[in-house]
Amino acid sequence: MPDNWRSVEIKHLRALRAVADTGTFWAAAVELNSSLSTVSDHITALEALVGQRLIERSRGRRTVELTEAGRVLLGHAEAIESRLRAAEADFRAYSSGRSGSLRIGIYQSVANKVLPEVMRRFKQRWPDVDVQLTEAAHDNDLIDAVEGGDLDLTFAIQPIPAGPFEVRELMRDPYVLVTPAGSAMARHRPQIGDLAGLPMVGYQHGKHQDLAEDFLLGRGVRPRIVFRSNDNGTVQAMVASGLGFALAPLLAVDETDSKVRLLQLAETVPPRVLVVLWHRDRYRPPAVAAFVETAIAVAGEVERAHAAFLAKAVGAAVGAAARSRTRTRGRRSRRPASRPA
Repeated sequence: MPDNWRSVEIKHLRALRAVADTGTFWAAAVELNSSLSTVSDHITALEALVGQRLIERSRGRRTVELTEAGRVLLGHAEAIESRLRAAEADFRAYSSGRSGSLRIGIYQSVANKVLPEVMRRFKQRWPDVDVQLTEAAHDNDLIDAVEGGDLDLTFAIQPIPAGPFEVRELMRDPYVLVTPAGSAMARHRPQIGDLAGLPMVGYQHGKHQDLAEDFLLGRGVRPRIVFRSNDNGTVQAMVASGLGFALAPLLAVDETDSKVRLLQLAETVPPRVLVVLWHRDRYRPPAVAAFVETAIAVAGEVERAHAAFLAKAVGAAVGAAARSRTRTRGRRSRRPASRPA
């Protein structure tokens, strides 16, 4: 048997399938939108390559039939054409962004509160995109991975280092004072100066912790750090235990925890600015753009929910302070008048 199989082409196999389906060379040419001589040449070339007669050409008959060898090869030809159609469909889906993979960098607080809803909505619209998530303690590592091509996009926190990046803002994440539920600070809206000398539970050094500590230092308040952790739950649990207060982004806090109180300082701490970024010089499939728009929509909803929560919390703090002042005045008014000597 001649070793010519590598020279067999799809056009040869399609001609064989068309002849088998229609029963004549002429009808096969019509089906393939080709000429009769071209179909005949493809079959002749295929027979020469495989070293077998594939079609019986009986004189006097208008139709032709496949030989046993032709039927064997036809089975493989149909499988090959089917795989080729599947490959074409996959490639079209990939080119349109409906399939392929998406490599995304995340960090803890985004992963807890923003990402789950983003993923739910994105997977509804793009079910065939394989989303691969990479978590890091510091977003600078994720930004480096985007620049190096190891990630397609990442969540990050401003400021972003100079580089070949496109950046979209997601939301502003306000800082809150986290105190134990029974803390005296929960009875009023504390000032920055109220924190002087108090124990503080902090995060490991990074953008959002440094922003908080620099804010305190800039106003002459030097925090007395008693514990550091990069785990949001651990920081909150340590505050709940009475170890100290924390100054944390609201996105990193579980606001439903009854063991702590979340307060806004009288002086506004500049919020974290959360962004998503990608490499501006690399191809960006439609799935990346769709993920970014989904993240922006979800983050906007979270930001509005945070604003409503803080407005309610501030109102409650003001009410508590007013009630405390009323009770104090009441106690004073009930004191017996002093009698003259």
